[in-house]
Amino acid sequence: MLGLELTMSFDKPSSEPPSVSWPDMVKFVRQLGHDLRNNLNAVELQSAYLAELTEEMELKGEVQRLREMVSEIGTSLQKLSAGLSQVSASLMPYRAADFIEDLKQKLAKDLSNDAGKVSWDVQLKDEQLQIDPQMAQQALLELFANAFQHERNVKAICAKAYIDNGRFVFELREPKARFELATDNWGREPLRHVSQGHYGLGLNRTRAIAEAHGGNFGADYERATSTLVTKVILPLAGEGPS
Repeated sequence: MLGLELTMSFDKPSSEPPSVSWPDMVKFVRQLGHDLRNNLNAVELQSAYLAELTEEMELKGEVQRLREMVSEIGTSLQKLSAGLSQVSASLMPYRAADFIEDLKQKLAKDLSNDAGKVSWDVQLKDEQLQIDPQMAQQALLELFANAFQHERNVKAICAKAYIDNGRFVFELREPKARFELATDNWGREPLRHVSQGHYGLGLNRTRAIAEAHGGNFGADYERATSTLVTKVILPLAGEGPS
């Protein structure tokens, strides 16, 4: 009888985590968010039905609070999906000074508790931008939100808008007595720093929006003045990418 010897080899187990591409990760998170929102919608409908079944005001109030909690979760998931979505800007002519005035109003509305801490230095005349106003506004609002989130006790920050070498510059200056982070890849490390309700996507989104407009985004820490300086630079209308 002929004997056959079968030899099998196996690779050694790897301690390295699996490598997942950024597009695959984005696709997964967006699909997960979609699935969870579907479940939340079902909870919302069930809560509305429960509210109709009872006449007790205290119970109706509890059901309403439950619905509000479900709504907040849904909103958070939408923001997460938006933070991961690909940027596609619809550009239109927009006066730079008007854009800054719109930004001030939006800041006062969305970040009313902190908007008064901002001192403005606007050095603009009749320069024209070629921007997606809503998207560009979101990018700059994220800078304010990020500043106030990480420095709860900050008393004042400076926002400056001016023209430099034929380009529009928005500059945010934040006092920071201690700052140890590297700024070389500012806005290029999504998910690097996460905390409850915050996933490290905001600055990456700002960078993507700036680049979609043909602009630049970056930061630098001035040790002499203990100030973090963040800049968004956009080309003026007709100037082309910076």
